[in-house]
Amino acid sequence: MLNDPLFERSRLVFDDAQLARLTRARVLLVGVGGVGGFVAEALARAGVGRLVLVDHDRVSPSNLNRQIVALHSTLGQPKVEVMARRIADINRFAQVDARAVFLAPEAMPALVAEGFDVVVDAIDSLNCKAALVEAAWKAGVPVFSSMGAGRRTDPTKARIADLMDTHGCGLARQMRQRLRKRGVGRGVTVVFSEELPAPPGPYEEIKGARGRVVNGTASYMPGLFGLVLAGAVIRYLASVEKE
Repeated sequence: MLNDPLFERSRLVFDDAQLARLTRARVLLVGVGGVGGFVAEALARAGVGRLVLVDHDRVSPSNLNRQIVALHSTLGQPKVEVMARRIADINRFAQVDARAVFLAPEAMPALVAEGFDVVVDAIDSLNCKAALVEAAWKAGVPVFSSMGAGRRTDPTKARIADLMDTHGCGLARQMRQRLRKRGVGRGVTVVFSEELPAPPGPYEEIKGARGRVVNGTASYMPGLFGLVLAGAVIRYLASVEKE
């Protein structure tokens, strides 16, 4: 497998033992939108062998400015199914379990208990986001999470840190507050921006499909967050020797 052209350039960066660890890894990714789609693609191109993708949403026209799954040809299709087809066209060795379902907060512990090397959170909803991170942390599964990319434009301000060390991000602050109340401490790796968000634009009172206020998003920021987060996941998986 490692002699496949897929790994030709990766082998100049990672040794065979590291690449083998990636091919054996099983990753749960919840959220396959602006951030999560780029996470999924980078993991697949790195050779991650097993991916469980969870997202109940379908591709909509408003996704076209930032989501890797969003094309005019994919409008109306489940995001996880679009991503699964894309991965199959990239990495023929990857096993993808695409689940187009909505995960309520109370469902997170059972999902995490299925057994993963890493959990990646790219969820928009704060309640579900906190529940997934809590479930993974309490189960002892390494968890990587995306904070807020909305209303930010400076790509040089993206950082990787422990959730407890973040600053300038309202979403991270809310996550810290909720998780501390639930007994969650250090050990949650996040991507966040040190850039303070711009004030809401004149159209941000428009409600999304689920009645939430829609944040303005630059085309490149969710992808940047996704690739930075994927980089942290890949480096972790490549370096960890499983028992």
